[in-house]
Amino acid sequence: MNKQTESNGHPEHPENGFWAKWKRVLLGAPRNITDPSVFHKVSLVALLAWVGLGADGLSSSAYGPEEAFRALGQHTYLAVGLALATALTVFIISYAYSRIIEHFPYGGGGYVVASRLLGPRFGVVSGSALIVDYVLTISVSIASGVDQIFSVLPPHFITYKLLVAAVAILLLVLLNLRGVKESVAVLTPVFGIFLITHLVLIFGGVGSHLGDFHRVASDVHTGFQSGLGTLGVFGMAALFMHAYAMGGGTYTGIEAVSNGLQIMREPKVQTGRRTMLYMSVSLALMASGILLCYLLFQVTPENGKTMNAVLLTRFAGGWSFHGIPTGHLFVILTLAAEAGLLFVAAQAGFLDGPRIMSNMAHDSWLPHGFSQLSDRLTMKNGIVLMGIASILTLLYTRGNITMLVTMYSINVFLTFSLTELGMCRFWIRKRKKFPEWKKSLPVHLIGLMMCSSILVIVIHEKFMHGGWVTLIVTTSVVLLCFWIHQHYTDVRKSLIRLETALEGIPAEPVAKPVAIQPEEPTAVVLVGRYGGLGIHGMLSIQKLFPNHFKNFVFVSIGVVDAATMKGPEEVERIRQMTLDGLKRYVQLANQLGIAAEYRMTMGTEVLEEAERVCLEIAQTYPSAMMFANKLIFEEERWYQRLLHNETAYQIQRRLQFAGLDCMVMPVRVFADNKEVTAEVVSG
Repeated sequence: MNKQTESNGHPEHPENGFWAKWKRVLLGAPRNITDPSVFHKVSLVALLAWVGLGADGLSSSAYGPEEAFRALGQHTYLAVGLALATALTVFIISYAYSRIIEHFPYGGGGYVVASRLLGPRFGVVSGSALIVDYVLTISVSIASGVDQIFSVLPPHFITYKLLVAAVAILLLVLLNLRGVKESVAVLTPVFGIFLITHLVLIFGGVGSHLGDFHRVASDVHTGFQSGLGTLGVFGMAALFMHAYAMGGGTYTGIEAVSNGLQIMREPKVQTGRRTMLYMSVSLALMASGILLCYLLFQVTPENGKTMNAVLLTRFAGGWSFHGIPTGHLFVILTLAAEAGLLFVAAQAGFLDGPRIMSNMAHDSWLPHGFSQLSDRLTMKNGIVLMGIASILTLLYTRGNITMLVTMYSINVFLTFSLTELGMCRFWIRKRKKFPEWKKSLPVHLIGLMMCSSILVIVIHEKFMHGGWVTLIVTTSVVLLCFWIHQHYTDVRKSLIRLETALEGIPAEPVAKPVAIQPEEPTAVVLVGRYGGLGIHGMLSIQKLFPNHFKNFVFVSIGVVDAATMKGPEEVERIRQMTLDGLKRYVQLANQLGIAAEYRMTMGTEVLEEAERVCLEIAQTYPSAMMFANKLIFEEERWYQRLLHNETAYQIQRRLQFAGLDCMVMPVRVFADNKEVTAEVVSG
């Protein structure tokens, strides 16, 4: 956070108090957003992005292949074709999203693609599905990770499973409130152990059966011939597509990389594409390798154990070295690493979920508070909400992986389908501009067919087993977004008359402005951008207190939120825009014969920055009185406090507690003959 005020450079008073100190211990010290190096410090190189975002895709190998293999039933010989189809699907979807990264380098993934290429309404559907998807990312990752742990514990420990899952989510919330890089760096060793142990499992498992290649091939051929005789071609194809769709959870984390480009190191496009390559190769290898190992070791489900636990036991359970049960230790280590990676994968929900919410809040589909950053440059509101929602989801489903994966897959493939449809439309419309459209369009068409097919099959097969829940929840989120957007639209319309009524006020600078008199009564006006609200506020002060205030000090906070946290150039743009607005207020005041100056600062926490600046001004102007504007509505509703922050009243409370005078100037919003208008009234 910036510690200097623009005009006079007074230092910030240090935070004191018990809770403030503990906050710094848990979450760390504030970051300086005006320091260009801060973007380097909070961004991720491809390797760390692979850990923080690619882990979401890689970890799905813990539950995606299992659900697909279970769906085959007795026809396990189809696992060979299923492994090939899985790897091919991973590469096709990953390549499609690599092209999306090139054309949408600032992230946003499915929400931005659908909004830009299909229209805002499609974008809301995609964004709402993504929000629910990332809640389920956290829930299914944590639940599956806990299942891996409890697979090697005595059965009576099962009663503590949900408690352990909830505690894990709370710990991840704390890590993410500290910041992106810290939360990823802490979990990187777990990612490395997972890769090593699973490479040993896959290459060791397949390698140990190379001598039985002819027998395995013969068994697969015999099973295939038998399946044709009993099921027929269409029956076998239907079974294969059913299993393929049930394994849709395998692909659920692929879009996380394109959604999280904003947290990647420059050059973002190259870093994003490299991360996507790492993730796609590792996921294709892990998912298809595990499916083959299920077949080779003839793995069958066992109560209280995941199929990966059964596979590991058959692969390494009998190992020993000088009487030491090294195989059992390897099983425990591998399952622990798998659980750890699933916890890492939950990071994608905390990294990308709040970012999608921030993008939607910036477009007024969600409360604007979700775009605010904390002083640690984290989207704290989104992080906390994602944590609470994922815990509630776990409690509702009782941690049932099959139900969670079903709910998860529906939203993921809804977003995938809209994204691929948008890219298909993009290449068709831009075919004259981009010569490579003939190469790119078929990839997105194939991706669209794959994703929409999986979506339809999962909804049809699992509608009564959790599918209906996610459809109702997602539809509810979509409707809520439309309602919020309509409210913000009505409020914006309400300010039109206020803006246009003041267009004729001159704002040319005078030759010799009136001199500031610090000992005289001073009005300190907190303003946002230059516009009708601030101008009308200044005029209302003059009307309420005629000729009382000899000086005006205009104060503005250059707020950096998640949507503008893209680099030092964007922060400088916000600073310059805020500074230009303040200069125009001062020019207007001078034109009206009023002595005026301005103060500004940059930050993410409006309350803290406003309080600090006002306290500094009070030292220079002992007779200062602070003023802030607040929208009030004809019929006050509880939800308006969520959609419109109470910043003015909170600043008033803080300053009055500090011994300063502060007055809130209400701006009345009401409907007059069905035309929404606004005006300032005395409070």
